[in-house]
Amino acid sequence: MKTITITAGILILSTMVGSASQIERACNKSDRSASNRSLCGCIQDAADLTLSRGDQKRAAKFFNDPQKAQDTRQASNSKREDFWDRYKRFGQTAQEFCAASS
Repeated sequence: MKTITITAGILILSTMVGSASQIERACNKSDRSASNRSLCGCIQDAADLTLSRGDQKRAAKFFNDPQKAQDTRQASNSKREDFWDRYKRFGQTAQEFCAASS
């Protein structure tokens, strides 16, 4: 019984870690010349501090499709506006934390 519980715990944790690095993976895959592993890791750290996993999933899509960010920013929907406020805080945090990594 202990083995099953431990195995289940490990699977849950590995799933959480895998989904928690969505921003870092999107950053590393992007074609931006300034991106590097150190910078992308730092940006992920800022995301972990400021965004929920759902927000991170949504924000990670902006790396491949910047138009989604623009559409979200211009939306007149309270949920999107709330997300955009959190996303701006994330951007400010990443900028402050990661200036030395770029």
